Amino acid sequence: MARADPEPTGALPAPSNVLAGKTALVTGAARRIGATIVRVLHGAGANVLLHYRSSAADAERLAAELNAVRERSVSLAECDLLDVTQHSGLIAAALQAFGALDVLVNNASTFYPTPVGDITGTDWDDLVGTNLKAPLFLAQAAAGALHQRRGLIINLADIHGMRPLRRYPVYSVAKAGVIMLTLALARELGPHVRVNAIAPGPVMWPEDGMDPALEAKILARTALKRPGSAVDVARACLFFAAEAPYVTGQILAVDGGRSIGW
Repeated sequence: MARADPEPTGALPAPSNVLAGKTALVTGAARRIGATIVRVLHGAGANVLLHYRSSAADAERLAAELNAVRERSVSLAECDLLDVTQHSGLIAAALQAFGALDVLVNNASTFYPTPVGDITGTDWDDLVGTNLKAPLFLAQAAAGALHQRRGLIINLADIHGMRPLRRYPVYSVAKAGVIMLTLALARELGPHVRVNAIAPGPVMWPEDGMDPALEAKILARTALKRPGSAVDVARACLFFAAEAPYVTGQILAVDGGRSIGW
């Protein structure tokens, strides 16, 4: 019996109400993967607190777009995640806007090369602070609210947290820490709060571009021989939020098989 072709990568899921009545906080949500996660969770019926640090205009446009679809379903919160004293205020903003918090998506990240010999203390503080320290302390701030709702934390890791990316040792170390943080928090916050991570592979190239020959080399080593998209990551978030009530402490690689073809 012939099967229908799967939806192409990049296609947003059909709107649904599977997350109706739920509230998600997504960090780094104004652009790129974060914005796509917001769109997918919102399309499934969730209310969303959209966090941003400096991309105010992008955040406001996205909020306006989604609030036009469903009135007062998206709220904005500016916060410097490197300042852990601001984290409790971010959680309070979600509770004030929507009355509860069900899902925390730790998506905010910094990414740039730090070749050995050129690494500075500022590089370390920024890359580890954004990618690892902030998710830990934000999870701690959110734990009480999530406990009340039997909620979920989704951390954005990276396949390079398992196999380091050349010239990016500090970033790779930070993402390795996110993987262990996910496992540790799953033990610490269970049974009421689930904690999982998504480890993307070649789903979105850097904004400043990449050498076409390097892109081709990466894709040639990927089992599916093609890039993914931000929607593939967002669909994985939706899976954890809506379809996986007995899954915690897991790292899901969304990489087209890149991590098996190194």
